[in-house]
Amino acid sequence: MSKMEVKTSLLDNMIGVGDSVLLEPLTEDSFLENLRKRFDHNEIYTYIGSVVISLNPYKHLPIYTAEKVEEYRNRNFYELSPHIYALADEAYRSLRDQDKDQCILITGESGAGKTEASKLVMSYVAAVCGKGQEVNKVKEQLLQSNPVLEAFGNAKTVRNDNSSRFGKYMDIEFDFKGDPIGGVISNYLLEKSRVVKQPRGERNFHVFYQLLSGASEDTLKKLKLDRDFSQYNYLSLDSATVNGLDDAANFRTVRNAMQIVGFMEDEVQSVLELVAAVLKLGNIEFKPESRVNGFDESRVKDKNDLKEMCELLGIEQSVLERAFSYRTVEAKMEKVSTTLNVAQAYYARDALAKNLYSRLFSWLVNRINESIKAQTKHRKKVMGVLDIYGFEIFEDGDNSFEQFIINYCNEKLQQIFIELTLREEQEEYIREGIEWTNIEYFNNAIICDLIENNQNGILAMLDEECLRPGTVTDETFLDKLNTICAEHQHFESRQSKNSKFLTDHSLPHNCFRIQHYAGKVLYRVEGFVDKNNDLLYRDLSQAMYKANHSLMKQLFPEGNPAKINLKRPPTAGFQFRVSVSTLMKNLQTKNPNYIRCIKPNDKKAPHIFTDTLVCHQVHYLGLMENVRVRRAGYAFRQPYEPCLERYKMLCKQTWPHWRGPAREGVEVLLTDLQVAQEEYSYGRSKIFIRNPRTLFFLEEKRRQCLQDLATLIQKIYRGWKSRTHFLLLKKSQVVVAAWYRRYAQQRKYQKIKSSTVVIQSFIRGWKARKILRELKYQKRCEEAVTTIAAYWHGTQARTELRRLKEEARNKHAVTVIWAAWLGTKARRELKRLKEVARRKHAVAVIWAYWLGLKVRREYRKFFRANAGRKIYDFTIQRLMQKYFLGLKNTVPSMSPIDKTWSNRPYQFLDGAHTELRRMFHLWRCKKYRSQFTEEKKAIYEEKLEASEIFKDKKALYPSSVSQSFKGDYLEINKNPKYQKLNSVVEEKILLADFVNKINRANGKGAPRIFLLTKNNFVLADQKTGQIKACVPLPDLSSVSVSTQVDGFFALKLKEGTASAAKGDFLLSSDHLIEIITKLHRTGAPAANRDQLNIDISDEFLVQFKQDKVCVKFIQGGPKNGSSAACKRKNNRLLEVCVPSP
Repeated sequence: MSKMEVKTSLLDNMIGVGDSVLLEPLTEDSFLENLRKRFDHNEIYTYIGSVVISLNPYKHLPIYTAEKVEEYRNRNFYELSPHIYALADEAYRSLRDQDKDQCILITGESGAGKTEASKLVMSYVAAVCGKGQEVNKVKEQLLQSNPVLEAFGNAKTVRNDNSSRFGKYMDIEFDFKGDPIGGVISNYLLEKSRVVKQPRGERNFHVFYQLLSGASEDTLKKLKLDRDFSQYNYLSLDSATVNGLDDAANFRTVRNAMQIVGFMEDEVQSVLELVAAVLKLGNIEFKPESRVNGFDESRVKDKNDLKEMCELLGIEQSVLERAFSYRTVEAKMEKVSTTLNVAQAYYARDALAKNLYSRLFSWLVNRINESIKAQTKHRKKVMGVLDIYGFEIFEDGDNSFEQFIINYCNEKLQQIFIELTLREEQEEYIREGIEWTNIEYFNNAIICDLIENNQNGILAMLDEECLRPGTVTDETFLDKLNTICAEHQHFESRQSKNSKFLTDHSLPHNCFRIQHYAGKVLYRVEGFVDKNNDLLYRDLSQAMYKANHSLMKQLFPEGNPAKINLKRPPTAGFQFRVSVSTLMKNLQTKNPNYIRCIKPNDKKAPHIFTDTLVCHQVHYLGLMENVRVRRAGYAFRQPYEPCLERYKMLCKQTWPHWRGPAREGVEVLLTDLQVAQEEYSYGRSKIFIRNPRTLFFLEEKRRQCLQDLATLIQKIYRGWKSRTHFLLLKKSQVVVAAWYRRYAQQRKYQKIKSSTVVIQSFIRGWKARKILRELKYQKRCEEAVTTIAAYWHGTQARTELRRLKEEARNKHAVTVIWAAWLGTKARRELKRLKEVARRKHAVAVIWAYWLGLKVRREYRKFFRANAGRKIYDFTIQRLMQKYFLGLKNTVPSMSPIDKTWSNRPYQFLDGAHTELRRMFHLWRCKKYRSQFTEEKKAIYEEKLEASEIFKDKKALYPSSVSQSFKGDYLEINKNPKYQKLNSVVEEKILLADFVNKINRANGKGAPRIFLLTKNNFVLADQKTGQIKACVPLPDLSSVSVSTQVDGFFALKLKEGTASAAKGDFLLSSDHLIEIITKLHRTGAPAANRDQLNIDISDEFLVQFKQDKVCVKFIQGGPKNGSSAACKRKNNRLLEVCVPSP
């Protein structure tokens, strides 16, 4: 089918038959041939009425795109070709529009594509339902739960590389609009025996290989693990790596999925520790040790793995070692301790490994349910998706306890399938007013009773045998079956009356056979009793309960010494029977939708269809029985409107338009075609056709009619096209002629116009040249007159200039002579003055020399041997005097933070220079302190304490240094709005400010008034002033803040105090530094302790009533603001986005 072609009906362009109900003739061979034909053309989906058969193509097909989703959205089930999207859309629309709870049952054997089908259903529902932040979050959590459960519950088997080894039922909950709001997952029968032993060609659960391949070296070191798979006894080596599976990448996917679902980081680490402990547990080996009484006692060979496992679980090594060597049996008031031999020790080890892993898996399911559960308490619509193992028959007869209870579950599903299918058929017949006729079918209730009867059922006898005192073996259980079930027609063994043991050599002595609805299955009784008991020694449970690991007490509650229960735990068969019973009751309350998955070949290769394998699955899925039940009444039914629309061209009265009711049109149509009346019936809104031959007759007539209509349409179209072409040619000829005539006239007009323009230009040129000549002559005459006048004026001007120059020369000569005389006179006077000055200077010099000589003669008698010392002292004294006088002018400012000081002028003043600098600094600091008031001094002490708490620890601190600590930001004593609040608080208020109290539910803040006194802190409503909380400071245990530039802080209260009943306080403030500092100064004296503990970390826990919530700070600010924003991620995580600094 081309990309542009869209099918408008199930019957259009059919490859084979889209709905097997319409097969004619209906035989097993025709059914298989139809499946093969469609499979060869990549049509992997086929209907049986409303049941979808899905064949695994083992390759990617382009039929799951977003365009396909839109194509099947809000379309009728039979409107398009068969597809899993059609069933998912039908179920979703019935739930949304008709308020009917739905369930989708997906069955088939391993490798048939059940898990992929459940993913397709969930992805389609997620695509077509509503949008929105909360809705998208719920959808993402529901979808991301699959990788987590697949990692811990899926494994590589011979038949399937990603085989689900557990049954899963998920209830997706919707609100009244049809938007998902949560979900609940139930798991059934995890194949925990795979933990300790895997068949050849298979491997353990995926998570073990993903952990060893994808975890970082640091993580492996913490878990005490090595990447080498061969180091662990529980991991098979022949299939450790699987083509197409990237365990390392899948491990990262699982870690990311766990984070999206809502797992905390410490929970993920705890889960990985338990997985590592299971691997370590498999490496513990035992050796026999003889005792005095002759009995063997087991001892651990190499205690290194035991030690590492105990370190992972936080348990004392001696306690676990004793639990592997001894077993305590309690009966009423007596305790008996017996030793375990090597075989029993290995049994205890494997039992502990299986229980530890299976309980961890159950805890994971419960933890996911806790995250994805709906928060609303209003009524919810529910769509259940059941992905459970199909009927299992191993050809080599190696069917054991697991296959027995799996096939029992499928018997119950087949029973409810037949009942609900018949009920749906009967309801539709009654709704349409069609007479209901009883349908003969095989009722498998007798087989279910054989297995689940409370008195004589196989499971009841198995439980009775497990609880019976004395020696209990698988052989005694088989003997009991032979005794009680010998007469049952669906039970066979070598000793029962229904077996032909003389000629049937395929029935061994240790086996029994049950004739299921899907065929006979041979079960080997070996291991039935042990697997049903599923015992874990009480010593091991108590040892696990003593572990310090965070999950162990939840996983092994029966190990609590204070709650010892001497009753035997329920058996595996009993638990599974109860689970199946609950599941059946749940399914019966919902409208069922079925997907039957089939594996086309065992080679996991595309384009291969193995008839025997597919036939085998068709048998045990009961598909032929399903088709027969559907065909027992009417094989095809369709509403009147689409039926009339599809076949109206077959009758002249209904073609092309029928003006009356659709039912009358269909009646006219069938009457005109002479269809036998017993072949159809009229319902209230649908036409019912009994035999597929009638439908194919209508389709053949429609095909012929469509061919005739196509021929008629082609004839009319060709005639219309030819007439249109002729009219177009005629119209074109008229248009061309009109355009040509226009063109010719335009050319003629252009020639006349151009000739006229040339003549006009010549005439204008002649006139212009004549005028130019006249103007030139006139201009030359005017220029001649001007030139003569100019020459005359020039002659007159030169004559006057010569006269003026002569007068100027005479005046200049007089001036020069007078100036020369004055200069000579001035020079003579200057020479005289210089001579007088020289004489006066000579007298002064002679007098100075004379005075000096006189002084020297006078003081010469005083200078003797110490003259040099006196001169030196005098010089030093003079220099110091000069230094101090200079220092007075260069002294720095009185600010204590001014570090400037003048340079040292002389080297001998080095010590004095330094000491003077120190003394001056101490003196100005004293002067500066003397100016402080007591209030200002307290503020500086708070600033100093804030520096000790937050400097280099919180990015907000530097911006707070320049801000003064005001304390009372609300002016609560002056503001009349808060007079009532001021009167209630009797103590002196040290701090009053607005804060935001963070709500856990949505991460939004509510405005509050924060008051701090000497003994209490108070939170009050901002509008009314009503006190919301008053907490004594001794009840405050610690304060938590982040390292970022945000204002969030948590006030943590002591457990057990009255104030802690409502939990801790998560607040935000613009004055965080001041609030925490004042709390630190006030809280310690009030509680008689050294100091209040302040925790500065980007991730801390806050107690909200009964739950602890993690507050995590990340950088990368909010989209619509520069301030930090708090957002709720899940029930246990609040995320604060802080802008980058």
